[in-house]
Amino acid sequence: MRNLVVTLIFGLSILFIYGCDEMSPVTSDQELLNRNADASSASVHQAARHATGGFEVWAVDQSNSAGLDHGGAIHIFEGAGLMGESASEKEPLEVVDLAEATTELCQSSTGADPVRPHMLLFNSANTHAILSFVVSGHVVIYDAESREPLDCIRMSEGAGGAIQAHAAFPSPDDSYILVANQNGKLMERIDTDYAANSFFHNTDATLDLAVGQTPNGEDREDPELRPDNAPICPIIDSSSKYGFVTLRGGGLFVVDATETPMEIVAEYDMDHVAGNGCGGIEAGDSMFINSGGGTPANLFTFDLYRFPLEGYDPGNPPNAPERKVVASLDGERDSHGIAVTRHERNLWILDRMANSVEVFDVASGDHVNTIDLTGPFTMNPSPDLAAVSPSGNRVFVSLRGPNPLSGDPHVAEGDSPGIGVLQVTNNGRSGALKTVVPISNMVEENGEMIERADIHGIAVRQVSQ
Repeated sequence: MRNLVVTLIFGLSILFIYGCDEMSPVTSDQELLNRNADASSASVHQAARHATGGFEVWAVDQSNSAGLDHGGAIHIFEGAGLMGESASEKEPLEVVDLAEATTELCQSSTGADPVRPHMLLFNSANTHAILSFVVSGHVVIYDAESREPLDCIRMSEGAGGAIQAHAAFPSPDDSYILVANQNGKLMERIDTDYAANSFFHNTDATLDLAVGQTPNGEDREDPELRPDNAPICPIIDSSSKYGFVTLRGGGLFVVDATETPMEIVAEYDMDHVAGNGCGGIEAGDSMFINSGGGTPANLFTFDLYRFPLEGYDPGNPPNAPERKVVASLDGERDSHGIAVTRHERNLWILDRMANSVEVFDVASGDHVNTIDLTGPFTMNPSPDLAAVSPSGNRVFVSLRGPNPLSGDPHVAEGDSPGIGVLQVTNNGRSGALKTVVPISNMVEENGEMIERADIHGIAVRQVSQ
């Protein structure tokens, strides 16, 4: 079975994961922890990180570091500790303050502070973490084991002089990182050699989405076809050739990310793909892409599409090869993060407005269940992005805060910033929110204490022996 390419969408908060069901024969992550229960806490920590199946959960708080206008934090948890009944009481293994070494590196290499950490993903070998800063346009690559930042690269000036990095997706073959320079309306590429810790911002590969024509001679950005070509998330297929680039104003481009410069090989208009998509995953010999709401111009949308994996050629007419509408849910909805369960059976799509997980059968496309995430732990979780434990019986979800940093107004406004721990049951058709692991950043403003934590990027890192 091919490796699955998964996105959190972005807020994201789309990412690449393996999914499993509750009845997986793999030794559970909680059992790994229990086997070492009589050891010292240090020994338990080492065993959990270095035993087969050990893993970590990394969650990104977008809010600024204390007293600053930049920074933020990565909260790194021992995965096994989030599996049991006391998960809500677990403290992180480490909290990486992005105002420290990361800011020092970005200042020295780009002359600018990194602002608003947004999406976090790992390369396929889990040796490196890739973090995008949406406001300042930085992409920082970390040594995942030491947590040290290795390189800080700032994206190019684009439309109106804007520089952003909404999402940075590593290719499955680990040869490049595809970066959505959102307000700059550029697709950019960083060529990567993780073994050598070599990262090259290949500006010759840049594709301008606002200026120029499509292969069919249409304006790339056009008020009737694609009115706002700010790229949101570039979902890469398992061949590492194609990037499915969602657009803020509607429409979609499929680009050949291996060409220099990158090349549009399929063009879809806003009548065929709605705006604000970010969730994407390859499953069942298809690429699934969603469209959501969230932005002031388009607060509510929940659409899910199925794209083929072949047939992309610049000689095709517009809107080809054909995409199929899997679902279009009415009402105040906002589809965002996406995950897939074991054996590619079911898709889980997070709805930040409805506070739910909508479950779809991969083979048929049928909507098979709604998992309500409200209850005793939170009445307004605002689930954003998702990552699955190696054993597959838990899904970790980033929960937004009461003061979202993604725009104003924005539907991603929650009451319990942190990590939601969901149990997976019934071969991925069902599940339940088991607990919330809180993450807080209380800031004094005008004599009041304000909760500024706003969790967005989340990813699981498998730890080798």
